[in-house]
Amino acid sequence: MTDTITYDDFEKVDIRVGEIVEVQDFPKARNPSFKLRIDFGAEIGERWSAAQATNYSKEELLGKQVIAVINFPPKNIAGFMSECLTLGVPGEDGKVSLLSPTKPAVIGGKMY
Repeated sequence: MTDTITYDDFEKVDIRVGEIVEVQDFPKARNPSFKLRIDFGAEIGERWSAAQATNYSKEELLGKQVIAVINFPPKNIAGFMSECLTLGVPGEDGKVSLLSPTKPAVIGGKMY
């Protein structure tokens, strides 16, 4: 069972759509991961994220629209500052399935 939150709590989480514009290997990470540079549009700019999405190829990730939380404080992961949290869920195969719009979305668009 999870803790119940209020709608006001939920509204504090800034969840946006971004486009992955760069993918780098991240060999220092404890778990297999990539460094992702994600463009959230002119208002927000680009942010870096560490993502355990190595079941995707770099080519699959490049240009992919993803959903991310952009208002968490930066987190140091193995010497890399992750500036946003790219969201994913377990796939049927147990590997990460990144959350992504089902149709092309406005870059920087806020989830509502």
